[in-house]
Amino acid sequence: MRSIVPSAAVADSHVTLVSSLRAQGFVVGASSGRPQPNTAWLIAEGEASPVPARTVILSRGAAQVTPFRDGAPARLSFDHADAVVGNAFARALAGGPELPTAADPETLALFALAERVAAADITVLINGPTGTGKEVLARAIHRNSGRADGPFIAINCAALPETMLEAMLFGHVKGSYTGASSGGEGFFRAANGGTIVLDEIAEMPLPLQAKLLRVLQEREVVPIGATHPVPIDVRVVACANRDLQEEVAAGRFRADLYYRLSVFPLTTRALADRAQDVPALAATMILRHAGVRPIVPWPSHEAIAKLVAHDWPGNVRELENVIQRALLFCGGDTIEADHIMFDRASAPRPFVFADEPAAPGATTLGSVVQLSEFAAIRETLKACGGNRIETARRLGISERTLRYRLAKAREQGEEIAAPHDRRLTA
Repeated sequence: MRSIVPSAAVADSHVTLVSSLRAQGFVVGASSGRPQPNTAWLIAEGEASPVPARTVILSRGAAQVTPFRDGAPARLSFDHADAVVGNAFARALAGGPELPTAADPETLALFALAERVAAADITVLINGPTGTGKEVLARAIHRNSGRADGPFIAINCAALPETMLEAMLFGHVKGSYTGASSGGEGFFRAANGGTIVLDEIAEMPLPLQAKLLRVLQEREVVPIGATHPVPIDVRVVACANRDLQEEVAAGRFRADLYYRLSVFPLTTRALADRAQDVPALAATMILRHAGVRPIVPWPSHEAIAKLVAHDWPGNVRELENVIQRALLFCGGDTIEADHIMFDRASAPRPFVFADEPAAPGATTLGSVVQLSEFAAIRETLKACGGNRIETARRLGISERTLRYRLAKAREQGEEIAAPHDRRLTA
């Protein structure tokens, strides 16, 4: 579990950001006490840095991000107009490269559920389209489990030769088949004490499915050519990009193996169905692939709008390709819309920015922080005694924007004004 420690100045001036990070799974801690692992500090310009290599210095102004380098703090500057991308960069910097990236409410709920599943040492089946982050989810389960210090081995069942798959999974003894000049322990024994991921499990041949079923039932493997089983202690996470129930109905997958694997099923969604994840993923990938640039390019509003409007047939893998191309074409400090190049055009989808009223049912980029901004406004209004001018100042927004947010909240059934302030019009 990642945690952040905002300074008093940051907590006062970046209420929406702190609330957004809390909504995205970060634990918000106090500034006192000894530094803990997996903790990032958020401080304002001019404040002392507790642990420079894990400190993000925040300021208001022109959009700019400087990542951690050589033990120095990261720096992040943005104003309200760039809050969506700014919050995404802040999450990527505070979370580090190992933290899964998510901003869509359903994706966040999926990772929260995976964290709970990790505590129980049970078999997990992850289903979803190719390139939607099934292995990322499996790694999150491993990292949050009691097996985190053990090995993590991911196998693509479709990429291994069918004739060699059994030996590579379960091992073999010397001389058990032609060319076996030495013994091999196999992936299951190599993963002992940890987690093994069987990706594209639907591609496994039926005869081998029966042997895998025995491994799951008995918790032991019989290497090819061996006469005695070898006990194993492995957590199995199976991944499939096809509906295994349909595969069972078609006779291509064993029903008993399906039920043995599907102790706890999880499902990842296509990127096109979770547009709120796109800015967060884009920011993470920009930081990952920016290399040694002194200033990391910032995506413009138009560039983000173009990314959100795409239908992403290749899902997250396609997005990563597009971001790498954009960084190649971008010679300055801003990624523009014409730097975003797709393999093919897609039908545009509805899109508006956060401060623009959205049509009913439209996808909004601003909704990436909507879950937390209502709570942030409510807390700030209360702290300011219902004074909207002071509330808008602390939130870093205009009074007009605050009035619009309050009206929007009322339309959605959220009453966020201070109790004594309800008689006032928005």
